[in-house]
Amino acid sequence: MRLFSRRSRGGASLDRAATREDVDHLDRFARSRRGVEAYVEPQTATTQTTLVLIAYDGEWTRRRVDGPQEARRLAERWGVPCYEAAVVGYPQRMREWNSRQR
Repeated sequence: MRLFSRRSRGGASLDRAATREDVDHLDRFARSRRGVEAYVEPQTATTQTTLVLIAYDGEWTRRRVDGPQEARRLAERWGVPCYEAAVVGYPQRMREWNSRQR
């Protein structure tokens, strides 16, 4: 009997899969900005693997990708360095850009 359980019977699921539009958006961003770097964010219980692209001025965008290998393949295609966000963190210029946008 599951009287007070809040867990669903199906378990956790990801919010949605990566789409062609996600990759197209990342592609446009990478090709239209200077000094872009890629940061791979690992899959969580609620979100698929994401790729954050950060330009030289700190402007950034985040979209879902089909796993870490796909993220590295995209970065290689664009000729940009690729980092694991959980290991190296994000550059200061991203935080500064966020502050300027508020």
